Amino acid sequence: MKVRRDRGNSIIEFSLMMPWLVFLFIGAMDWGFYADALIATEAAARVACLYTSSSSSTVTDSTTACTYALEQLRRMPNVGPSLSSCASNPVTVTASQVTGPDGIANSAAQVQVVYQTPIFIPMLGGGLPKQVTITKIIQMRVM
Repeated sequence: MKVRRDRGNSIIEFSLMMPWLVFLFIGAMDWGFYADALIATEAAARVACLYTSSSSSTVTDSTTACTYALEQLRRMPNVGPSLSSCASNPVTVTASQVTGPDGIANSAAQVQVVYQTPIFIPMLGGGLPKQVTITKIIQMRVM
């Protein structure tokens, strides 16, 4: 009768590797949240600049830019439907006009969207970044 000495090795190896796999999974999820926030902020700046440059109002109208930027950022966890102003955290939107190379004022619109991410997955001891501030600046010719 042969006795097997390696009978519980797989469960021991699994229990030793499990914390590393959990941290790897949490880290991948956290960076996915940050990538989603980066893409949403870029889309918000692009849409706000598009509508600001094509609207009949002045190019420096930050209210129009704020409205369209917030519509793009509504799905973000710390924006939601209750946020109606772009003058404070987590979203700040500013619109301005840029003079072109020929010196004509009003030849381009510039919109800057600043978004501060929430703490997605709090980790003990620091670990991953807590809050990230994403700034996107888009310029577009006035139509």
